[in-house]
Amino acid sequence: MLKKMLTMAVIAMLSYSCGGGGSGSKSPAATVQASTGDDGTVEGGDTVGDPAPGPIVTPSQSTVLTGLAQSFETAVDLINFTSREAKMRQAIAIVKMVVGTTEFKKRVLNHTYRGVRTFVDNRGYSNAQIYQIILEGAEKLRPKKNNQMDLEVEQYYANNNVVGYTYPNVSQIWVNTKFFDKYTAAGVARNLFHEWLHKLGFGHSANWNTARDYSVPYAIGDIVGEIGKQFL
Repeated sequence: MLKKMLTMAVIAMLSYSCGGGGSGSKSPAATVQASTGDDGTVEGGDTVGDPAPGPIVTPSQSTVLTGLAQSFETAVDLINFTSREAKMRQAIAIVKMVVGTTEFKKRVLNHTYRGVRTFVDNRGYSNAQIYQIILEGAEKLRPKKNNQMDLEVEQYYANNNVVGYTYPNVSQIWVNTKFFDKYTAAGVARNLFHEWLHKLGFGHSANWNTARDYSVPYAIGDIVGEIGKQFL
């Protein structure tokens, strides 16, 4: 048992790699948690053994927005972006606008898996608590509840099936321009939010399966991408 726990701890210090379908990506170097999705792209790794960050106040189930939704901000530093910066800035703006909609709240609160109002790999949180965690914006590495998405994003190119990647011990994510260039700004926003949800401590299965699409990063990333289309 001790050996297994030590192995899990080592894995947790390695990278999350995410791929197509609007999630993250993987480093040009090998990573231990990469997996191939049904569309052939590589999707992200799981969050291992993170305890709950403490009591979360469950918000109202109504579709009335809270002040945190209306005041949600983004603080994203772009590294090594040149001509692609405009699209990334548009995607960041879309994230902020989507989180501020009643539709986003409604879809997160009412998300179901197998007929139950829940997400896969939800770390024991209800939908309403997950929504509140998003609004509070307390990343694992920046645990202050500052009501914003804090990220550093750097671009790179790799001719593989990986959209982007990150590591649990850094606030930075990397995006593969091979896919970035193909996505609309709403698709980039979907990918960006998926990766940020990893920073909030949510993971998903390392291997593709149908349930993984209902995990917090995949499902809510998709919600952001779908709602984001109206802002193009």
